[in-house]
Amino acid sequence: MSKELSQGTCEACNADASVLNEKEIEDLLPQIPSWNVFEQEGIKRLICSFAFLSYEDSLKFTNQVAKLAEEEDHHPEIVLEWGRVTVTWWSHKIKGLHKNDFICASKTDLLFKESQ
Repeated sequence: MSKELSQGTCEACNADASVLNEKEIEDLLPQIPSWNVFEQEGIKRLICSFAFLSYEDSLKFTNQVAKLAEEEDHHPEIVLEWGRVTVTWWSHKIKGLHKNDFICASKTDLLFKESQ
Protein backbone atom coordinates (compact mmCIF):
# COMPACT_ATOMS: atom_id res chain seq x y z
CA MET A 1 0.00 0.00 0.00
CA SER A 2 1.46 3.35 -1.02
CA LYS A 3 0.26 5.35 1.98
CA GLU A 4 -0.83 4.65 5.51
CA LEU A 5 -4.49 3.98 6.16
CA SER A 6 -4.68 6.94 8.52
CA GLN A 7 -3.77 9.25 5.63
CA GLY A 8 -6.67 8.02 3.51
CA THR A 9 -10.16 9.42 3.32
CA CYS A 10 -13.41 7.55 3.05
CA GLU A 11 -14.98 7.26 -0.35
CA ALA A 12 -18.71 7.26 -0.89
CA CYS A 13 -19.88 3.69 -0.43
CA ASN A 14 -22.87 2.66 -2.50
CA ALA A 15 -25.00 -0.40 -1.87
CA ASP A 16 -23.32 -2.08 -4.88
CA ALA A 17 -19.76 -1.54 -3.57
CA SER A 18 -17.89 -4.76 -2.99
CA VAL A 19 -17.26 -6.20 0.45
CA LEU A 20 -13.59 -6.90 1.20
CA ASN A 21 -12.66 -10.55 0.75
CA GLU A 22 -10.68 -12.59 3.30
CA LYS A 23 -7.32 -11.90 1.61
CA GLU A 24 -7.93 -8.14 1.50
CA ILE A 25 -8.93 -8.19 5.19
CA GLU A 26 -5.82 -10.21 6.10
CA ASP A 27 -3.63 -7.75 4.17
CA LEU A 28 -5.10 -4.71 5.96
CA LEU A 29 -5.36 -6.06 9.52
CA PRO A 30 -1.60 -5.79 10.32
CA GLN A 31 -1.94 -2.01 9.88
CA ILE A 32 -4.47 -1.88 12.76
CA PRO A 33 -3.13 -4.59 15.12
CA SER A 34 -5.30 -3.69 18.12
CA TRP A 35 -8.52 -4.31 16.14
CA ASN A 36 -10.34 -7.63 15.76
CA VAL A 37 -12.74 -8.84 13.10
CA PHE A 38 -15.92 -10.38 14.42
CA GLU A 39 -19.12 -11.43 12.75
CA GLN A 40 -22.56 -10.52 14.05
CA GLU A 41 -25.78 -11.34 12.22
CA GLY A 42 -23.69 -12.50 9.26
CA ILE A 43 -21.90 -9.12 8.99
CA LYS A 44 -18.15 -8.77 9.54
CA ARG A 45 -17.13 -5.81 11.70
CA LEU A 46 -13.98 -4.29 13.19
CA ILE A 47 -14.01 -3.84 16.97
CA CYS A 48 -11.58 -2.36 19.50
CA SER A 49 -11.87 -1.25 23.14
CA PHE A 50 -9.86 1.69 24.45
CA ALA A 51 -9.05 2.09 28.17
CA PHE A 52 -9.19 5.39 30.06
CA LEU A 53 -8.58 6.49 33.63
CA SER A 54 -11.86 8.37 34.02
CA TYR A 55 -15.35 8.68 32.64
CA GLU A 56 -14.54 12.22 31.54
CA ASP A 57 -11.62 10.97 29.43
CA SER A 58 -13.86 8.24 27.96
CA LEU A 59 -16.47 10.84 27.05
CA LYS A 60 -13.90 13.17 25.48
CA PHE A 61 -12.61 10.32 23.28
CA THR A 62 -16.17 9.36 22.33
CA ASN A 63 -16.77 12.92 21.15
CA GLN A 64 -13.52 12.88 19.14
CA VAL A 65 -14.59 9.65 17.40
CA ALA A 66 -18.02 11.20 16.71
CA LYS A 67 -16.31 14.22 15.12
CA LEU A 68 -14.16 11.90 12.99
CA ALA A 69 -17.31 10.04 11.91
CA GLU A 70 -18.94 13.28 10.79
CA GLU A 71 -15.80 14.39 8.93
CA GLU A 72 -15.56 11.06 7.10
CA ASP A 73 -19.34 10.66 6.73
CA HIS A 74 -18.90 7.13 8.07
CA HIS A 75 -20.46 6.27 11.41
CA PRO A 76 -19.48 3.55 13.90
CA GLU A 77 -21.20 2.05 16.88
CA ILE A 78 -19.67 3.59 20.01
CA VAL A 79 -20.22 2.15 23.49
CA LEU A 80 -19.22 4.52 26.30
CA GLU A 81 -18.51 3.11 29.76
CA TRP A 82 -16.53 4.26 32.76
CA GLY A 83 -12.90 3.87 31.76
CA ARG A 84 -13.62 2.27 28.41
CA VAL A 85 -14.89 3.10 24.94
CA THR A 86 -15.62 0.32 22.45
CA VAL A 87 -15.77 1.32 18.79
CA THR A 88 -17.15 -0.90 16.03
CA TRP A 89 -16.73 -0.01 12.36
CA TRP A 90 -18.51 -1.66 9.43
CA SER A 91 -20.20 -0.48 6.26
CA HIS A 92 -23.94 -0.58 6.78
CA LYS A 93 -24.88 -0.22 3.10
CA ILE A 94 -22.88 -3.25 1.99
CA LYS A 95 -23.36 -5.23 5.21
CA GLY A 96 -19.68 -5.93 5.67
CA LEU A 97 -16.19 -4.50 5.67
CA HIS A 98 -14.94 -1.91 3.21
CA LYS A 99 -11.57 -0.14 3.07
CA ASN A 100 -13.37 2.85 4.68
CA ASP A 101 -13.69 0.83 7.89
CA PHE A 102 -9.94 0.22 8.04
CA ILE A 103 -9.22 3.90 7.32
CA CYS A 104 -11.52 4.96 10.15
CA ALA A 105 -10.13 2.33 12.53
CA SER A 106 -6.61 3.62 11.84
CA LYS A 107 -7.74 7.21 12.44
CA THR A 108 -9.43 6.10 15.68
CA ASP A 109 -6.09 4.64 16.81
CA LEU A 110 -4.42 8.00 16.10
CA LEU A 111 -7.05 9.83 18.15
CA PHE A 112 -6.41 7.45 21.02
CA LYS A 113 -2.62 7.92 20.83
CA GLU A 114 -3.09 11.70 20.80
CA SER A 115 -5.38 11.51 23.85
CA GLN A 116 -2.75 9.77 26.00
